[in-house]
Amino acid sequence: MKLIFEDRAVRERNRPLRALAAGSVGNFVEWYEFAVYGYFATVVAERFFTPAGGSAAEGLVRTYASFGLAFFFRPLGAAVFGRLADRLGRRPVLILVVALMTGATALIGLLPTYAQAGSLAPWLLTFLRAVQGLSAGGEFGGAVAMLTEFAPPGQRGLYGAWQSFTVALGLLGGAGVAAGVASVLTASQLDAWGWRLPFLLALPLGALALWLRVGLEETPEFREPDVRAARVSAGAIALAVGRVMGWSAAGYTLLVVLPSYLQTALHTGFRAALLATVLANLGFAAAILPAGLLSDRVGRRPVMLTGAGLVVVLALPLLDLLQDDGVSSAVRGAALCGAGAVVGLMAGPGPALLAGMFPARARCTGLGLAYALSNAVFSGCAGLIITEAVKRTGNLDVPGYYAAAACAVSVLALVRSRETKAG
Repeated sequence: MKLIFEDRAVRERNRPLRALAAGSVGNFVEWYEFAVYGYFATVVAERFFTPAGGSAAEGLVRTYASFGLAFFFRPLGAAVFGRLADRLGRRPVLILVVALMTGATALIGLLPTYAQAGSLAPWLLTFLRAVQGLSAGGEFGGAVAMLTEFAPPGQRGLYGAWQSFTVALGLLGGAGVAAGVASVLTASQLDAWGWRLPFLLALPLGALALWLRVGLEETPEFREPDVRAARVSAGAIALAVGRVMGWSAAGYTLLVVLPSYLQTALHTGFRAALLATVLANLGFAAAILPAGLLSDRVGRRPVMLTGAGLVVVLALPLLDLLQDDGVSSAVRGAALCGAGAVVGLMAGPGPALLAGMFPARARCTGLGLAYALSNAVFSGCAGLIITEAVKRTGNLDVPGYYAAAACAVSVLALVRSRETKAG
């Protein structure tokens, strides 16, 4: 009998760690798969969106249009899967969304190109991107709700930060695989078939995430018998969107769009552009968990305000530095690491801040919609807006203006928060 109670106590202590592993690994897979498309944007543009005789710039704009379209399916996914997670539980929804994302990503690696299937090819790719968008929309709300609801008292900021940390790991994983493929293969091999490999790698990664999530338990807050259904107000969602839009815009500008911007606007080589992205993502990853931990001590708002304010001040100087041929590679690398770390100050406390804004039986829907809407408008459109604006105006500072403007709005929305200490 004593052993039974001891085993039960051990299981109770390990539940938060098991939830952390299941949520984090699944989230890593989701974001690796979603990021690979962004890192191979120029290759995808040539293979799917550039008919014979078309310009590379036009193909890239179409590629980012497809990228942005997928983001606009994320709010729909957040609404549908969030509602299901708030009614049926976090576990079944988290299993479903990672299966959808894995299947869609692997199929992208098998698609015929424009040269093989004509105008059908971009439509097939866009459809699979829409499926990715739906599943990613459901992932965030379920994963954050699970991580924060399993978190020990006083550690919601740290546990929620693992969602953002695994985003960084997913982005780094995508960049690392892309850089590895580009380094091992010749340019002709990469263009012919090598670009497919990172997409096909989704299969074993997704299988691991599914295995972990199948063994997941439901969260304590969801199992509470006295928890009643709740509704999400439009005002709460709008305020939440304002608080995280700077995180969305600055994050995608510096961490995902950067490779294509460096190649098309500054004429940087593919490998050098990917290396720059890896450096920015390393800084991002390094700052997230400390920022989440700090938010448990001083509050979410001060940490996020610091990050948003720094982007407002430093975005344009960073772009000027990247454009200066007289600046050494070491200085550029350090600046990119620092820029990623600033975004990490917003991403670390962000999930816990959103989770704290909504009641348990509306949490997946509320925080999922807020995050998805913010990403649809300010992340999904970032590549399209920046590429088209640079193309039309010739102003290479457009990414800096874009990130700074979004963060300025977030500063105003965060100032409205009444939080005085960590919750």
